[in-house]
Amino acid sequence: MKTILVTGATGYKGTVLVPKLLAQGYKVIAFDTQWFGNHLQPHDNLTVIKGDVRFVETVPLEGVDAIVHLASIANDPCGDLDPKLTWEVSALATMQLADHAVRKGVKHFVYASSGSVYGVKEEQNVTEDLSLEPLSEYNKTKMVSERVLLSYSDKMVVQIVRPATVCGLSPRMRLDVAVNMLTMQAIKNGKITVFGGDQSRPNIHMDDITDLYVFLLERPDVTGVYNAGFENITIAEIAEILARRTGAEVITTPSNDPRSYRVNSDKLLATGFRPKKSVEIAIEELIEAYQKGLLADKEEYYNLKWMQKTVL
Repeated sequence: MKTILVTGATGYKGTVLVPKLLAQGYKVIAFDTQWFGNHLQPHDNLTVIKGDVRFVETVPLEGVDAIVHLASIANDPCGDLDPKLTWEVSALATMQLADHAVRKGVKHFVYASSGSVYGVKEEQNVTEDLSLEPLSEYNKTKMVSERVLLSYSDKMVVQIVRPATVCGLSPRMRLDVAVNMLTMQAIKNGKITVFGGDQSRPNIHMDDITDLYVFLLERPDVTGVYNAGFENITIAEIAEILARRTGAEVITTPSNDPRSYRVNSDKLLATGFRPKKSVEIAIEELIEAYQKGLLADKEEYYNLKWMQKTVL
């Protein structure tokens, strides 16, 4: 039975990924600061450790076969709150973890980067061979971490995923990402405020991104960098789905953020991986969870507000 270390394991993606790994028969070590709580359910093959990746000597690597590195200061606003913290957690800690992993004989490293490392591109389809022009502290730490990890490709399997914006349900919910945020506005307030609307954004369903990490662990032959964004959709199109599903009023106002980009994931599709869910399915699942009382609008579901209140 292989042992997988998941950093950031009690976060938005981690709390969906860990049960999938356990269901596949892996032993899992879940390592996280737990700034946003711990929503993982107990399991015989799960060890949960409250810890900080900045202190790499506290990260348990003995007997670990593979690492899925999710831990970082997530999104641009949070990254800009404390740039020093962002660089320490999202870049320096990644460098140290990679070095220690090699020294301890870890053979496989899956890294959650970000599609935002490209910056703003004019190309209709953003592919992995385009230049990286990160704009924020968050994006820059991801780019630096990618380059460091790729330098270890001769010593372990390195798989880097550049996900689009993730949407959908998680036990550790986030309501500060576009689809989830607009859905909550629609079902709670009966109206959606859209800034601009013509901007295109790539999205990926929570189940697809977490299935991808499982897929990569089982396919060590698939190495290198991969975009993961299967649905390029405009903000206006998201609003249209919500208006149709909930009857919410859509209010459109001018935007000072004209950024529009579309990622191309053909390289990933060529490996045989196939997404199963869409933005509309994510919206349906969010609405159903809210109607059943399983989803509420809580302060801790907004990373920036929660970090300002509890971490910084």
